[in-house]
Amino acid sequence: MNRSGSGSPTEPISEIEEATEPRLESLYHVIILNDDEHSYEYVIEMLQSAVGLSQAEAVARTVEADTTGSSIVVTCSLEDAEDKRDRIHSFGPDPRMPQSRGSITALVEPAAC
Repeated sequence: MNRSGSGSPTEPISEIEEATEPRLESLYHVIILNDDEHSYEYVIEMLQSAVGLSQAEAVARTVEADTTGSSIVVTCSLEDAEDKRDRIHSFGPDPRMPQSRGSITALVEPAAC
């Protein structure tokens, strides 16, 4: 549609049209940190329950965290990442480990583009 009346099929996009175009949402990583207060079984169960990973994915992320000190368990929108982090934190201590005082540590960090 030509709003300028000049008959030109091309015209600049107005600020209003520009502001309403869909923008790509930034992505964020949910990262778990290794510690000595949680068993493999606990971390695998927690990742399946709190994050929704398959057993194979949960095992792989658990091994990675144990081997390297941390693991990116999911990459998603900020709102979803914060929700998953909070679900991890609310999972509670590992009943198999007497020294476990709370949930595993989880962080939310921006994903590199």
